[in-house]
Parts: sequence; C-alpha cells; structure tokens
Amino acid sequence: MIAPFFRLAAVSPTRQRAFRLLAIAHVATLGCVVVSQVVAPSSNPRMLLGNVLLVAGVIEGALLLGWRLTQLPKSQALEFLLVSSLRPHQFLFAEALVGLSRLAMLAICGLPMLLLCWHEGWIAGADLEPMLLIPFAWGAATGLGLTAWAYEPLVVRKWGERLAGLGILFYLIVGVLAGERLIDWLAMLPRFVGETLLATMRAMHEYNPFGGLKHILENPPETARPRIFWLEAFGTMLAIAFLLRACFRLQAHFQELHYRPIPILWDAPRAAVGNAPLTWWAVKRVTKYSGRINLWLAGGFSILYAAYILAGPLWPQWLGRGVFEMFDRMGGVPMLTTALVLLSAVPAAFQYGLWDHDAQDRCRRLELLLLTELDGNDYWKASLAAAWKRGWGYFAVAGLLWIAAWLGGQMTFAQFAASAAAGVVLWSLYFALGFRAFSRGAEANTLGLGLTLLLPLATFVAFRLGWTNLAAGLPPGSVFFSAQPTLTWLAAIILMASASLVIGQRARTTCVAGLRDWYGRNHGLRATAD
Repeated sequence: MIAPFFRLAAVSPTRQRAFRLLAIAHVATLGCVVVSQVVAPSSNPRMLLGNVLLVAGVIEGALLLGWRLTQLPKSQALEFLLVSSLRPHQFLFAEALVGLSRLAMLAICGLPMLLLCWHEGWIAGADLEPMLLIPFAWGAATGLGLTAWAYEPLVVRKWGERLAGLGILFYLIVGVLAGERLIDWLAMLPRFVGETLLATMRAMHEYNPFGGLKHILENPPETARPRIFWLEAFGTMLAIAFLLRACFRLQAHFQELHYRPIPILWDAPRAAVGNAPLTWWAVKRVTKYSGRINLWLAGGFSILYAAYILAGPLWPQWLGRGVFEMFDRMGGVPMLTTALVLLSAVPAAFQYGLWDHDAQDRCRRLELLLLTELDGNDYWKASLAAAWKRGWGYFAVAGLLWIAAWLGGQMTFAQFAASAAAGVVLWSLYFALGFRAFSRGAEANTLGLGLTLLLPLATFVAFRLGWTNLAAGLPPGSVFFSAQPTLTWLAAIILMASASLVIGQRARTTCVAGLRDWYGRNHGLRATAD
C-alpha cells in the first residue's frame, strides 16, 4: 500500500524540485554558520549551531509535511480515493510517512557539516544525536500539528484562536512587562499562589524545545541525557498525537471543504463582490487562514517596545527592562523592523491569492479564467489586494516602531523617511518578482523561499563577515542599514525601485500571454505527476 506513495513522490517533478531546494538551503545554512565561525568565531558555536538546526527543522517540517498535507483535501480528485478500499486514515498515514522520510533525509544532508564541526572541535561527538534527532522530532510535530489544526472544524479553530490570544496576552504581561521583576510582582500574591506561578513560568521557559536544547548544549552529556530523552520523546509523542487526529479528521474535513456550507458564526457582513470578482475571490481566499495569531504576537510586543522607546528613562522601575535591553543588543529597531517588513512581504513573494498548490488545480482554474476578458491589470490588482491584505498588519507595526524611534530621539526624520522608503521598496520588489513568477507559471515556493529565507541569511552572513556594503546592497540589508544611509545604500534603493517598476510593468503586459503559454505546455502533461 505504501510503495505507490513513495514512487509518486520520487517521480513528481514538483516535489523533487521542492526537496532539492530545501536540501540546498539546509546545507547552505549550515555552510554559512561554518564560514561565519571561521571568519568571525562565536563564543558559543554549539549553541549557535543547535539553534540554527532547530529553527531549520521546524521550517522544513512545516514545508514538507504541513504544506503538503494541508493542501491535499483541496483537490476534489481525492474523493475517488476516499470511496475506494484505501481508507482515509491509511491514505494520510502513507502520505505522512513519505513526508517524514524526506524530512529525515534533509537532516542527514547536514551530517557532513556536523562531522566537520566535530573535527574542528566546535561540537562534541555526543552533540550529534540531539542536533539530528531533536530538530527532526520537533519538525515532524510542527508539520503534523499544522495539518491537524487545518483539519479541525471552523468552530474549534475559532475558539483555539481566542485561547491563543489569551496566551499571547499572558506572555506579554508576564514575560515582557514583568520580565525580571516577576518575583516582585508575585511577592504581592499569597505565598502558595506566587510559588506555583513562578514554578509554572520557569517550567515554560526551560521545558520547551529551545530551552531544553540550551540546557543540553550547556551541560556535560551525562547530565544532559535525561533532557535529550525528554525532548525527543515528547516531540515524537506530539507528532503521533497530531497524526492520529489528522487521520481521524481527513474525511470530515474534505466534506466540510467541498460539500458543506460554512456557517456564519458572527454578524460581520461579507464584503460585496463588486465589479472586480477576481480581486474579491483572491482576498476571500487568503483570509481563510489569516495568521492573526502571529500578527497579534508581533504587534503586541512591538507596541510594548515602542512604549519603552518613547518612555526612555521614565520607564517605571516596577516594569521589566531585560527583554527590551536584549533586543537593543540584538539590533534594536532596525533589526525588528527588518523582520517585520520581511514578514509583510511573504504573501507578496509567495502569491497566496492566485497561486494553486499543484499544476492540476492551476490548469483547472486557468481553463476558466483564460476564457474571460480579464487582462493583466485584473490579475495584478487581485494579487496586490490579496498580498496586501495578508501583509499590511506587519508593515503597520514596523511603521509604528519607526515613528516611536523618531519621536523617542533614536533616529532623525530623514532616517525615519529612509527606513520607510526602504521598506516600501523591498515590499514592491518582492511583489513584482512574485507576480512575474505567477504570470510565467514558475514555482512559487522556490522564489518565496529564496527571497524570504536565503536572501536574509546571505545578508546576515555578509554582515558577519564585515562586508557591510554588500549587506546594505541586498534587499533585507537596505531596510536594516536605512538608519545609516550610504552611497551604496542609495544606489541599491534606486536600483531596486527601478527593477520593481520595470519588472511589474512587463509582468502586467505579458501576464495573460504567459499564463496561456504555461497552460498550453502543462495541460494534460504533468498534472498527474505533480
């Protein structure tokens, strides 16, 4: 039963291309860490390498497992499998097994780099196990957790989002506002309540993947062995629980997605379709999984950080400063606003509004759209509205930080204007490149990963190596170094703005012709393989 799923994954051009890209990105990321360690040695290379591997494992699990499994029910071709002798839980289990095997192969791709680090004495031989197995376990838990969450009924997702909002509020109050003053706050409560809350906070801080990995890499192997077992076992158990829940919900989720009308659980009126139905549909499509939780977390912290900047020395003594001072040391407003602008540009690069996850669905949709009188401007407006709908919140939060830094005296008005201009230019460039890829039928994930992950990584490495002019000339660096503009920075901004205009105009002009050409080359040829 399982062999056909592995065979399909091996012959699918799209999945091969995605896996090769992730493998290259994985090895390149570790290579950048090695190069930076050679040129500008870190005081704790074990910690740096461990955190990079864990972050990479989480991202790769979300892409290889979460993305694939959450997109499967969107295809109505799945209906034929669901009514065959192959049961839904067997189908999802086999697909998940393929994703897990590919995730394991990605981890193995980094083994030569880890052996090199071991040979150079940067890590110990006992570090190989946690650096391979812990990212794999928690990457699997992340991907399968996203799948189980996407398969849940709408009511469950709504209440889950509300609970997550309360959790974010709790974190902002306890972890940020209280901070290092938490013990003083808890001292005002009854002793038992205060001690219980303090123990809970410490457990949440230490017993998570990053805190556990920090403990492992800071202690001898014999002392860290229990924590290694706990992290691997707990991540594996979470992955199994999420997989079982997704297997149980697959068929019901498919029916809800295609045959059961979504109930209106709130009184908010829907936006009118108007004279731009493609724009209305694209915006409606990207708001189904809007990612509000991430925006609430980023926005809540940024608002507190902006208040801290404006208050300056007047910040109350009974409020914590440690978290804000840590962010100041990490780069402060330039670092945080660069990350926010990149987050806002993710929908622009990936083109969530109009893109379909495989060639089969893309051909089916284009078969109808290309019969209409829609032109390149219509596709452009629809894509722009969808990308801005998903990304404007992060950009607004970045703008709030820029304004706070200007009013708080951390930057002049000219630096504020330069930062805002750099953010607008970066977003425009990413959108123009993403729309050009859409109009030509190029792989959205390939371009999106390159722009939002590999390019920021290259900027960071160039900065660590001391190549400041090169770092400032790259799009992410143009935002980070905008508070200290140079001729190189100005030339990069002019070049990126010009490229955005030229690429955008050409993509709009050739959009329909490019889509027709892609449809003619792919219809009926690669649909089954993809």
